[in-house]
This record gives sequence, structure tokens and C-alpha cells, in this order.
Amino acid sequence: MRLVESRATLAVSYVVLGIGAFTALFPIALLVLNALKSAPEILLNPLALPQTIRWDNFARAWKDARFSQTFVNSAVLTALTIFLVCTTGSASAYVLARKKIKRWKIVTFYLLATTTAPIQLFLFPLYFGFAKLGLINNVFAVSLVYTAIYSPFAIMLLHTYFQAVPREIEEAALVDGATHWQVFVRVMLPMVSPGILTVALIIGLYSWNEFLIATTFLQRQDKLTAVVSFFLLSGQYSSDWGEIMAAALIVVLPIVVLFVALQRRFIEGMAGGSVKG
Repeated sequence: MRLVESRATLAVSYVVLGIGAFTALFPIALLVLNALKSAPEILLNPLALPQTIRWDNFARAWKDARFSQTFVNSAVLTALTIFLVCTTGSASAYVLARKKIKRWKIVTFYLLATTTAPIQLFLFPLYFGFAKLGLINNVFAVSLVYTAIYSPFAIMLLHTYFQAVPREIEEAALVDGATHWQVFVRVMLPMVSPGILTVALIIGLYSWNEFLIATTFLQRQDKLTAVVSFFLLSGQYSSDWGEIMAAALIVVLPIVVLFVALQRRFIEGMAGGSVKG
């Protein structure tokens, strides 16, 4: 009886996982399929195989979207944001985990509120403030906005990792003559590195795909990000859907490759954070 139940449970699990995999992979497969077709073929039947593979879609997409420049802009913006969020978030999380805070529930509520608050509430004040300071089209200034948006999530996740590290390890390092800064950099950060990697991957994904802030504060042609330049490929009255599909594939490919390469560490980091919390 138990064997039958276990097999039934296993079968149901496989069915659910199969449905989930199909739901996740079907849009990507459809994107790859249509990136190799001409626009008339896509309009005729987007699910059909291409009659002639159109590799030139990728060359035209790369040139028309100016990805050689916009990819660099996105990479710089993403790298700056990851660096700022990981450095400030890890330091803040360490202090919050090690100091006894009587109003920790208020701090938690504040972090949750800032995480869920829509950016549209602050967009106009930020824009006028940045314009007054001459910070429009400044990549570093935009990375500061991203840091303010994503830091609460990073702090809450890393807080659970720092809490899980026994205090005896820090005390032993201090007894051996290490300073508090050395304990943080040389002892604590290596121990919570899975959490930092998880934060870096998630923040990198958000920063690379972010559109609203990037299109608002980076308006010069030489400052556009890859996502914004992809959006501009679509015309008002007509669009080359084959080129657009190829451009979309080019934009998502770096993130997909990075996630696939680091998926094990990412899953371990997320699972570790949930268990340690």
C-alpha cells in the first residue's frame, strides 16, 4: 500500500514538474524559433518551423539596437549596482544581526515597506532632484537609485546568514588579535558568501532588465541600456518581428547563461537563507 502511494506521489510530482518546466521553457523556445524566421512567416504562423533560417536577424538586431554600446552601458550599470548593494547590504545586515535592537519589528516593517513601495511614487521627485543637480544621464547616479531600491531585500536576506554564524567564531578571532573590521572582512564575509552570491545574481537580473528608471534618467543615445534600445526597435506603425525576436534573445542570453552556470550555488543560497532564517 505504501509502495503504491509513494509511486502515485512520485508520478504526481513528475507531472507537476513537467507542467512547470513546459510553462517556463515554452516562451524561450518560441522566442528562439521566431528569431530565426522572417516577419511574414511569424505573422502567418508563429508556431511553425522556419522555412529558411534567417541568421541575418541577429546581425541586423545587433546593429540597429546598437548593442555594442548599450550592452556596455548595461554591464557597467549592473556591475556598479551589484557592488554597491553587496557592500552596503552586507555591512548593514552584519550590524543588524549582531547588535541588539529593541525595535527590530519596526526595522523589519520599514524594510518590507520600502521593498514593496512602487517606484512610481518617487519617480517625479527623483527626476526633478536629479535634473537640478545635473545628474540626468549619469550612470553612477542611476546605480544609486537601484541601490536604494534593492538594498532592503539584500539586507533582509543577508541578515539571516549573519545570524546563523556562531558568535564564538567572532570572539575567537577577536581574542587572536583581529580587529572588528578584520573579523567582518576575513571571517564573516567568506562564511556568508553563498548569500552574497545569491544577492548578486538577483540584483544583477533586476538591474539588467530594469526599464522604467533607465529610460527616465538615461536619455542620451550613448547612455541607453540594452533593454531600452531593444524597446526602441519597435516602430509605431510597423515592426520587423524577426529582428525584434532576435534582439530579445540577445538581451536575455547573458542572464540565462549566467544563471545556468551558477544555478546550483543560487539554489543553495536561497535554500540556505530560508532554512537559516
